[in-house]
Amino acid sequence: MAFGLSMYPIVYLARFNPDTKKWNEQWIEKDTVPYNKLMEMNEQDRSKILENRNDLGLPGVSYTSQYGYGCFEGMKAFPTKDGGIGIFRPDRNAARFANSMKGLKTEPFPEDMFVKASVEFIKRNNELGYLPEYNPEWEKDNYASAAAIYIRPFMNTEGAIGVGCSQTPYVIICATTVSAYFKGGNTKAVTTKRIRATPNGTGYIKCASNYVISALAKKEAEDQGFMECVYLDSEDHKYLQEGSSCNIFFVMKDGTVCTPELGDTILPGITRMSTLTLAKQAGYKTEERKISIDEVMTDAVECFVTGTAAGITPIESITHNGKEAVFNNRKPGKIATSLQATLKGTQYGKVADKNNWVYRAL
Repeated sequence: MAFGLSMYPIVYLARFNPDTKKWNEQWIEKDTVPYNKLMEMNEQDRSKILENRNDLGLPGVSYTSQYGYGCFEGMKAFPTKDGGIGIFRPDRNAARFANSMKGLKTEPFPEDMFVKASVEFIKRNNELGYLPEYNPEWEKDNYASAAAIYIRPFMNTEGAIGVGCSQTPYVIICATTVSAYFKGGNTKAVTTKRIRATPNGTGYIKCASNYVISALAKKEAEDQGFMECVYLDSEDHKYLQEGSSCNIFFVMKDGTVCTPELGDTILPGITRMSTLTLAKQAGYKTEERKISIDEVMTDAVECFVTGTAAGITPIESITHNGKEAVFNNRKPGKIATSLQATLKGTQYGKVADKNNWVYRAL
């Protein structure tokens, strides 16, 4: 399934008013067709409804559409073992979203409004039956194939054609049901010569324009038979940065769990942050530092990527300049597997939420 375009029917929209200094909120009902009725329709009628849901009435010519000036968040809500729905760490997404908007020199969306709207969004769409229910079968593969609700808050600008910064931004929250992000098959990665971000740029912002390079680099990697690409830094071209749309981790020969240190070229991932916490709590030594590709090729015994969509996904090998470094005989490593089990177990309510990360929406 991965990402779909069958958006849920109820959408949240807010717009900043510079005169009152307030955000005006509204709920948009694209339709009120219950999920079970939608599935009973013929393909033509269903397609019309789904297409209508993707039309949010935003300006077609704007700073966002013309220049990629905008930002977004990716977060998930999970059907839990007790029959509820929990949103994973929306407070951290709220803080990052506000920081992204500050970085774009526009009015930041209030963090409390972000969390409140996200919870209400879940409740309203649940009333029409669009949220997946917990399935015990998911436990058999540690939730690798489990369904979740992918929530996409994003910023869009007012109509504009010249280069500028938004004065009256929109914030929209929409969602769809998703499953595993990465396709089955190999989990090989390759370094790319493309540069994701440069110092003093927008790499630390979850900025829409950043993902153009990501899409190109990932497509090039897939065309070569790899699942993922890995970026190196823009200055020395030897230090690891990220994957195409995820943070990256390595386990070294001494058992240390390492990930590239944050800076203005690396996105501060919520799953990255959570993984570091879980690793420390499990007794593993962790380090956030510069990691060279040469060190990885000789000293790393495990590799995995983290992100809202990716979760914790093991990488079997990295190829750099034609040379391949294989991790753990191409099998998921012990540390990645254990961290994945704890993370997913917490999100789906099988494992006790010791860190109080899950906000109960239902």
